[in-house]
Amino acid sequence: MLVRGILTCAFVFPFIGPAQRMWHVGKFSKHMLAAMGLRLVVEGEAHPGPVLLVSNHVSWLDILAIDASQPARFVSKADIRRWPVIGWIVACGGTLFIERERKRDAMRVVHQVAEALQRGQVIAMFPEGTTSDGHGLLPFHANLLQAAAVTHVPVQPIALRFSDAVSPVSAAAPFIGDTNLMQSLWAIVCARGLQVRVQRLPAMATEGLDRRAISERTRIQIAAALGLAEKPAAAASACAG
Repeated sequence: MLVRGILTCAFVFPFIGPAQRMWHVGKFSKHMLAAMGLRLVVEGEAHPGPVLLVSNHVSWLDILAIDASQPARFVSKADIRRWPVIGWIVACGGTLFIERERKRDAMRVVHQVAEALQRGQVIAMFPEGTTSDGHGLLPFHANLLQAAAVTHVPVQPIALRFSDAVSPVSAAAPFIGDTNLMQSLWAIVCARGLQVRVQRLPAMATEGLDRRAISERTRIQIAAALGLAEKPAAAASACAG
């Protein structure tokens, strides 16, 4: 599958348009999940037209899962761009990279996201900023959601959950701590009955909302969809900047 991705990026992408590239991204993502033994379950309807997808973040698999259900351009940490081979493939898919350690870099990415949304594209991001173990939600950072606030493009929350034959919240999928990519991949292929559920929640209009309100509302919806008992609003406002 990696060889196929490399050949597609090198010899197909330079000669096709953005819509066709997204089609290939979706097809590649579905095949990658299948190759690793993951079952994909998609719930809810995709919003037609330009939309900002906002999801909780558990693993590098999240990108494949969302792309397999609705191909999108992602906002991702610049570290991924430096991953051998995979970083290059991800970049070919139109990913927008952000240096999260540099606060000023967020404004540059906000402009890029806003321009892409205005061109009718689908953009996806993980406002937690890093991965969790899948049992809860980290505080949402609202900076990049400014793109939806200024363009008035709808935001569609997505709740991701990985489960397997052992647990309703799989311990094999999270990409956290000191785990490297090969360790993560080994855990994934060794897991029995690994499944990822992509739950698309109703899209939310953003006109009249600022980035903090968008952040809080999307986090509440995702938490509810994941069955979390926590009240996320206070945590979200504390880290909304």
